[in-house]
Amino acid sequence: MPDCLFCKIIAGQIPSAKVYEDEFVYAFRDINPQAKTHVLIVPKAHIASCADINGENSSVVAHIFEVIPKIAECEGLKNGFRVITNCGPDACQSVKHLHFHILGGEQMSERMA
Repeated sequence: MPDCLFCKIIAGQIPSAKVYEDEFVYAFRDINPQAKTHVLIVPKAHIASCADINGENSSVVAHIFEVIPKIAECEGLKNGFRVITNCGPDACQSVKHLHFHILGGEQMSERMA
């Protein structure tokens, strides 16, 4: 998608602090961290949100969840981490490209909202 912020980051048109990359996903540090460690992991193929996951693209989402523990280990998140995705305007999805937040490095609040 030509106007998608995350597609531009993946393409190298916008700089990012890369944490991980393979042929299917790209992970980078959030520019507005909500925890000591805050990494975003996105599929390279444009999927607008979790509402758009289907039989044709669900394998990349499964791959993301295989990569998340590897990133968490590399980031030293030994005591746990949180994985969040926002879907749609009521959930405050700010970029219309599926992405997962990996948060950790400190004790998280039990409150989710």
